[in-house]
Amino acid sequence: MRFVSTQELVAGLAPGDLIAIPPDYSGVSMAATRALLRAGSDELRLIAVPTSGLQAELLIGVGRVAELEAAAVSLGEAGPAPRFADAVRNRRIRMRDTTCPAVHAALQAAEKGIPFMPLRGLLGTDILAHRDDWRVVPNPFTKADDPIVLLPAIAPDVALFHAPRADRDGNVWIGRRRELATMAHASRRSLVTVEEVVEGSLLAHEESAAGVLPAMYVEAIAVAPRGAWPLGCQDLYDADDVELARYAAAARSADGFAAWLEMFLGRTEVLA
Repeated sequence: MRFVSTQELVAGLAPGDLIAIPPDYSGVSMAATRALLRAGSDELRLIAVPTSGLQAELLIGVGRVAELEAAAVSLGEAGPAPRFADAVRNRRIRMRDTTCPAVHAALQAAEKGIPFMPLRGLLGTDILAHRDDWRVVPNPFTKADDPIVLLPAIAPDVALFHAPRADRDGNVWIGRRRELATMAHASRRSLVTVEEVVEGSLLAHEESAAGVLPAMYVEAIAVAPRGAWPLGCQDLYDADDVELARYAAAARSADGFAAWLEMFLGRTEVLA
């Protein structure tokens, strides 16, 4: 594990990499997203765990994304994600529709080191017609007519997220955001931004250890205060609803999107 700048954190991402990103409420690294927007790779593939919002919207808006697998992309109370919707309508990205349980199940398969995971709840849904990589098979443990869906494991190249803190050993506090642990366990490497680095081991005490992602799952960490803005970070700060509404209004047009993006990329410090 090493401590790096946000630019160095994302420098190794390559075209075709599959990047796991969390939902807007969970720990999105907008600091790393900014670095990717400034000098990132194109042709990235995103797997939302299980949904995304502003992060996917911005990366898609500047043409960095070739493929997205997600249960939904939305700006929440601010409304639809305009650049995402435009890219789907004009076929600029490959969209792989999925569901929240399907994403978690497929990541858990990779987490456990097995090739697939069964999931029953997809039976009878239209989505099966659009996923030729999913298989409906007979339940091998009964002679009754009992089909089940098999999902191939999803093993991302990178898990990318933001967390409140890390210690000097590289242990990362994620608290109750357990999807971040699943992402890290399933991925080949994890790149993390944090609000701060603290002294002492986060694994040293029972009250903190249960909420920690151990350093063995983390390749690199960058310190980025308020690195989730304009999204929120657990109990430290809330999402900036005014800024998100401003973005949603601006991004309805390409020019408005470009103007907001210029502000976002030029911002070197986010005030409380």
